[in-house]
Amino acid sequence: MSEANKLRANLALKNFDADPDATTETEAGWVDMRDFGSILVGFTRTVGTSALTLRLMANADSAGGGTDVAVKTKTISSEPDAVGDQVWLEVNEGEIKEAARAAGVDEVRYVTAVYSLATATDEGIITYLRGECKRPQEDLTADIVA
Repeated sequence: MSEANKLRANLALKNFDADPDATTETEAGWVDMRDFGSILVGFTRTVGTSALTLRLMANADSAGGGTDVAVKTKTISSEPDAVGDQVWLEVNEGEIKEAARAAGVDEVRYVTAVYSLATATDEGIITYLRGECKRPQEDLTADIVA
């Protein structure tokens, strides 16, 4: 592992476009928590001012095909109400395991941020930062170019 990429080898950072054109709940994208002890989920406002609900769900299936387990929810009724505002939700491995036990699910490995905006024209960016890496390796945070 190169010293120049120390953070990229220990943290996995990924952004998702949050532009659902709807007010219903939307999944940002499923990520694997097997090699990580925590995840920080953020929402950055890019358009609009409406209320936001942000929650973290866990599942045993990489695409959410199993039983969804609600881990933690954050409801913000008045903020973030300006472009550039950010809110954060942090969850650790113990909270994910405890939520799975409480839901009667043996094991969950994948998580997603589920969000809803009160106005269909609102937009933002969802950020995942997985930390406490158990197996550091090159490019956990990799360039993504279309």
